[in-house]
Amino acid sequence: MKKYHICIFFFASLIAYEYSFAQKVSANEELGRSIFKELIEINTTSSAGNTTVAAKAMAKRFLDAGFPEKDVTVIGPRERNQNVVVRIHGSGKAKPVLFLSHLDVVEARREDWSMDPFQLNEREGYFYGRGTCDIKDGDAILVTDFIRLKKENFVPDRDLILALTAGEENSDDYNGVEWLLKTHRELIDAAYCINMDAGDPQLKNGKRTTRSVQVSEKTYLDITLEVKNPGGHSSEPSKDNAIYRLADGLIKLREYNFPAQINEVARIYFGKMAEFEGGQTAADMKAVSQNPNDIDAIARLSVSPYYNALIRTTCVATMLSGGHAANALPQSAKANINCRVMPGTSQQEVLNAISDVLGDKQIEVTVASAMHNNPASPLNPEVMQKIENVTNKLWPGAIVIPTMDVGASDGIYLRSEGIPTYGVSGVCLDMDDNRAHGKDERILVKSYYDGLEYEYNLIKAIASGH
Repeated sequence: MKKYHICIFFFASLIAYEYSFAQKVSANEELGRSIFKELIEINTTSSAGNTTVAAKAMAKRFLDAGFPEKDVTVIGPRERNQNVVVRIHGSGKAKPVLFLSHLDVVEARREDWSMDPFQLNEREGYFYGRGTCDIKDGDAILVTDFIRLKKENFVPDRDLILALTAGEENSDDYNGVEWLLKTHRELIDAAYCINMDAGDPQLKNGKRTTRSVQVSEKTYLDITLEVKNPGGHSSEPSKDNAIYRLADGLIKLREYNFPAQINEVARIYFGKMAEFEGGQTAADMKAVSQNPNDIDAIARLSVSPYYNALIRTTCVATMLSGGHAANALPQSAKANINCRVMPGTSQQEVLNAISDVLGDKQIEVTVASAMHNNPASPLNPEVMQKIENVTNKLWPGAIVIPTMDVGASDGIYLRSEGIPTYGVSGVCLDMDDNRAHGKDERILVKSYYDGLEYEYNLIKAIASGH
């Protein structure tokens, strides 16, 4: 009996030791966790938050690490929403490279979460908190890695610039990247940008599968549809009703598909993703990668909302309003149409298509938010090769795939101003558990620490210039 208890105690102790060992972190990881915690616990929402507090906190980190004051700039047109820009000077053998992430986060209400969203909670192998995966993990990783390089007295072949900015999630105030480009371009001008807010590597069943590199993204465009009518008393209705007329137009728009546009990025993406799929989906992906005009394969892939969004411009009704009184015929009816536009498609092309689909001149079509020029970034062999090399070194087996984001990031402002931008996040996200913008947002603790090391190696590889 005693021997049995001794064995139980031994194995329990062994398990406890292994667990304790697994939890040990390096000095750099400890610094990364400290910075991550500090950022998560600074509220940077647009309603009650303040990115200036976060920018100044990170500036202090850099100054305490020995960065000269002239190379650490907290700047912005609004007192409560500023940006921080930091520079490591290189030998000048190549043009600077910009590393980008944003400080602001979407709203999070305590009553919606099972914990305080503005505390870094570590539970069962996960970091929880608003911004853990969008994108304060990226902020913390870049800050930590820049401080690490400074401590190592590393001198790159080119200047390395870090910009942590405001207004990506809600630009009603202003957008930090757009403002810096217009007013202080010299602070962030670069040969190209590595954007942490895109290109998430993927986990499937705990295994790394793909190393996405975002080289393009769809452009955001809001369009207003409005019908006006003299109205009248509801006791004497006529067929000419503003709400009905708008509804008829919306149904037509729902049934319309913009033409498929299988560009180079989509062909590469589908060709590589066919390796992870099976059956008809794999066959269709392979077919489209080889023949972008395969109508049947495109139609089957388009059943998936995500694949459909990769293939074509999309426009969808997102807000609706109409009428002015419960007992009166509506004098107006209005809908917001949110479009995500493929690179290379103009705003006018989208407006023309919608007007043709509606086929009703009484439905007024106007632009609510103008579309930015958003060209795809070239598949720069130097950049792609460095990403391949680092990925093969640290994450063997993960396939590097250039992608187009169906959402939007600050890369749109840089690309429109001639700075190619590549989304290369270092933190793997679970394909079946992406909680960005949602309740109990989280990332794996291991994925965060792996991201620290991945981005450090990528920065050093890029810092070698040519």
